[in-house]
Amino acid sequence: MPGQEHDEWGRRAFFGFAAATLAISASQSSHAADANTNGVEPPQAPQTEGVAELPNAHLWYWDTGGPGEPIVLLHPASGSGLVWGFQQPVLARAGYRVIGYSRRGFHGSDMGSGGNDAGDLNALMDYLHVDAFHAIGSAGGGITATGYALMHPERVRSLTLSCSVVGVEDPEYVHLSDSLRPKGFNDMPPDFRELGPSYRAENPAGVARWQELAGMARAGGAPASGPPPGAGPAGPPPTGISWAKLEAMKTPALLIGGDADLYTPPFVLREIAKHMPRAETHIVEEAGHSVYWEKPATFNGFVLDFLRHHKKA
Repeated sequence: MPGQEHDEWGRRAFFGFAAATLAISASQSSHAADANTNGVEPPQAPQTEGVAELPNAHLWYWDTGGPGEPIVLLHPASGSGLVWGFQQPVLARAGYRVIGYSRRGFHGSDMGSGGNDAGDLNALMDYLHVDAFHAIGSAGGGITATGYALMHPERVRSLTLSCSVVGVEDPEYVHLSDSLRPKGFNDMPPDFRELGPSYRAENPAGVARWQELAGMARAGGAPASGPPPGAGPAGPPPTGISWAKLEAMKTPALLIGGDADLYTPPFVLREIAKHMPRAETHIVEEAGHSVYWEKPATFNGFVLDFLRHHKKA
């Protein structure tokens, strides 16, 4: 009847408006929480620290311990295992065992000899008696996480890649990626390359803290950003990552990007997602290449929601 149709339309309109209002409210709340960090990390959950003496390298790590599902955080080339101050307490409070470490040449870890980053990660998981884990990698850490997930899919429950070029070696993709950054780009200040303009304008204290952590990251001999340790004039070491391998990947993946990311802009992130059959994608507004730092509340919210859907049965 006409009256019933009108009531049904009104009901749908109401719930649609309510859902939209809640989404806007959540977005505003996350923005407010992100804006209020002021570059000051919250109190950290208790953790143990150590240096794992692995076959090919000695790696500094920290571990919150506990019976929760393990999460391993893989840092960008502009940072080290120290950069996760906005994630460690949030993930630990959610019931996870949270592990962070510095790759070769970064804070607390030596340059090692032989082997590679994926092999180091596998050895570290054996050292810490971790059978399977959720991998979260930002930028260069995302390359290591992706390569590892392809080599050891049985040990990676889920894969979160934030602002990462992923390391695909198909020529067309390499050309596209390289074309986004002009000659001299790597000579520009790291904070210009890796922090979005909105963040640099709005949060000078956060920029200063990010710069401090970037400076500490180099203590082990690694570059502030760019190719990983060991890269020569020919570029970074091969990753073995290809579109074909990503298309065969069965690991669920979360791709997070910033709309002002100079390395992996939204178009590139969507292109990567097309080749990952179990990927979901989120673009964060007014964020550059360091979403985990620039928009931690938003980043953490996406990660926790994703992990809830991929917990061990």
